[in-house]
Amino acid sequence: MAERLAIRKTYKLYIGGAFPRSESGRSYPVSTPDGDLLAHAARASRKDLRDGVSAARKAVPGWSGATAYNRGQVVYRIAEMLDGRRDQFAAEVAAAEGVHTSAALAQVDAAIDRLVWYAGWADKFAQVVGGTNPVAGPYFNFSIPEPTGVVGVLAPQSSSLLGLVSVFAPVIVTGNATVVVTSQDRPLPAVSLSEVLATSDLPDGVLNILTGITAELAPWLASHKDVNAIDISGAARGLRADLQQAAADNVKRVFLDPDESWEAEPGLRRLTAFVETKTVWHPVGL
Repeated sequence: MAERLAIRKTYKLYIGGAFPRSESGRSYPVSTPDGDLLAHAARASRKDLRDGVSAARKAVPGWSGATAYNRGQVVYRIAEMLDGRRDQFAAEVAAAEGVHTSAALAQVDAAIDRLVWYAGWADKFAQVVGGTNPVAGPYFNFSIPEPTGVVGVLAPQSSSLLGLVSVFAPVIVTGNATVVVTSQDRPLPAVSLSEVLATSDLPDGVLNILTGITAELAPWLASHKDVNAIDISGAARGLRADLQQAAADNVKRVFLDPDESWEAEPGLRRLTAFVETKTVWHPVGL
């Protein structure tokens, strides 16, 4: 039997549930830490970013209107499907980060566990961060967390899968839609994760994944008028002040956590980072 040619994987963007190439036609090389070429990833453009934001905006009403319990089920389903492909992801993480397969498997397992953890909080965090407020009068006063809307996320540069999951899971589980710019040098596990998302129950447009040059895409994400909040933790230190200034133009909420330890328990700070507190007054019935 003749030897078969290897089927090389094509790494594309993930926008609105589809897998387009960059509209610019550009790509860039992705290598191992030792310098061995792994693939050429799509180099997203400003137009691709605008398409991602548009897809996210269209997804917000349906996703934020779903019950918290349903959102938790969907995120749990992502964890199930990731678990079914853990060996594949371990190999990709090992290649991307230059770690042993056992260490990569531990990271994949931690990413799966983190998705399950956030899925469990979907219908519980409102009771923790919201509540009934005491008032002097015949009224009920309720504080309720609501989604911010479209959230831009600059994924961690050093953690290709666990860090990625740690930043997008709390955004979507609380009812937001997001555009994620992946790790520039380690984007391939994120692209494979988009294949999991496409075959899960997550509605199209809730999570959009762009690969490319972070410093090139981040300013446009920060200044986009239809983005309600942005996580700039994955930006280079010298870029953060400019991104904060750009975000201020339409009063975006900005989240920055530069000292994140992705292996540590995440706590609730990311769950509360991209929600708005709505206070409702209601008269007491007799």
